[in-house]
Amino acid sequence: MAAGDLALVLHAHLPYVRSNEPGSLEEDWYFQALQECYLPLLAVLEAAAANRLQRPRLTLGLSPTLLSLLADRQLNARFLPWIALRQELLLQAPEGLEAAAAHLGQQLAAVVRQWDQIGAELIPRFQRLQQLGVLDLITCGATHGYLPLLRQVPEAVRAQLVTAVREHERLLGQRPLGIWLPECAYYEGLDEQLVACGLRYSVLDGHGLLHALPRPRYGVFAPICSPAGAAFFGRDSSATLPVWSAREGYPGDGAYREFHRDLGWDLPEAELTSHGIRSRRPLGLKLHRVTAQGCPLEQKQPYEPAIAAERIEHHAAAYLEGRAEELSGLASSMERRPLLVAPFDAELFGHWWFEGPQFLAALFRQAESAGVRLVTLREALSGDEPLQVCRPSPSSWGQGGYHDYWLNDTNAWVVAEWQRASQAMVRRVQQGVGSEAQRGLLTQAGRELLLAQSSDWSFILRAGTTTELAKERIERHLDRFWRLIDAIDNGTELPAQWLKAISIEDGLFPLLNAADWVPMRS
Repeated sequence: MAAGDLALVLHAHLPYVRSNEPGSLEEDWYFQALQECYLPLLAVLEAAAANRLQRPRLTLGLSPTLLSLLADRQLNARFLPWIALRQELLLQAPEGLEAAAAHLGQQLAAVVRQWDQIGAELIPRFQRLQQLGVLDLITCGATHGYLPLLRQVPEAVRAQLVTAVREHERLLGQRPLGIWLPECAYYEGLDEQLVACGLRYSVLDGHGLLHALPRPRYGVFAPICSPAGAAFFGRDSSATLPVWSAREGYPGDGAYREFHRDLGWDLPEAELTSHGIRSRRPLGLKLHRVTAQGCPLEQKQPYEPAIAAERIEHHAAAYLEGRAEELSGLASSMERRPLLVAPFDAELFGHWWFEGPQFLAALFRQAESAGVRLVTLREALSGDEPLQVCRPSPSSWGQGGYHDYWLNDTNAWVVAEWQRASQAMVRRVQQGVGSEAQRGLLTQAGRELLLAQSSDWSFILRAGTTTELAKERIERHLDRFWRLIDAIDNGTELPAQWLKAISIEDGLFPLLNAADWVPMRS
């Protein structure tokens, strides 16, 4: 019998990258995640669920913006042509990469078959897996807003939470009980807002529990209960490091596929242009392996799928052996069943680490014989063991452990803009509107405000990658917000075509309610 439990928690999220322009960079982000992560993850989970010898369990956060993309039929209609273009480009793979290209071609063909079989409807598949008990589906902030930096206007935090709960229920048919806090970021008092929205559990980085008051008796190896009645789980670094770290963990193994070498950089520019790709960028066509730590990109060797597949089985066994030893040691010194919580970005599995979905499949196959029982977070709370009452510590899972990555000299200017716009939204809602037309403008203003608050854009500004795109996105949504508010406040006439365009482009959250910004009592 297993000495304890392992809860794998995946956070599936993309910012709202809907674009009306086929072949755009934003469209690439979404379609690559579909091809490499979400569809392979579904295939692995469904195969494991169909096998009576396996007991797959996973807690999966589906962010409201990602759900909006998954439900967007117009956007998803462009997925198969996007795949077809990559299948054509794959035929141009350089000499010596034929085996790797054939393997990737098979993967693309499998994705097309899967897409055809499900009729481009992914959300019902996630629902069915939850009904089977395989998945515990949890939510996130509406647009992944970094809640500690929104708290100066508590209504802004509430709007992020209640919009998320409402959208989750609309698309998945059940109100969520759990939430993946954006960036696992917590501040004192947030638990009260969570409970008020019906959210009862979440995950924090380890120090969110280890620095709690009083210090939890069992550290991160058992959930705690906050004074407001929300349960919190802590990340176990030993259970996560081997999986996410490219330097110290499995993804950096020389046999696995190299993320940074891509045909988008290697093919002649004329070849790309002839296929309608106007600028060099990663295309999701990767045919080389890591080879060795520190190996220059130009010296990467061809990917060998058979060797990578063998390595996956070995690494899954090593991972489970490590968790079994960890649980056995904990069980001897704990008066309750120990729990290891291993949270990850879902996109690690397939996108950043190509073999990641197959690693999960191997875990599902091997877990029982390895003496590790897989559970969801909801299952972990379903027993009768009492939880210690503690006040979680302010924390995040970002670099530095707190809020530095989203509040620094590259992106701090955004926080003041969020606060000013949030205060204006609260004021306008308090004053009310005089017509149905104004109500529509205020509702759209709420959407633009939520979209401007996405932590993804702040992250990109700090990371220094596609910073112009991130800055443009923030400024675009704020500009639209202020124009809409001005139209309500001053009767400024807005062009009908402009209103129609933004209602289409930023038309997510159809049940959004401006009353969510009604002033909160102190």
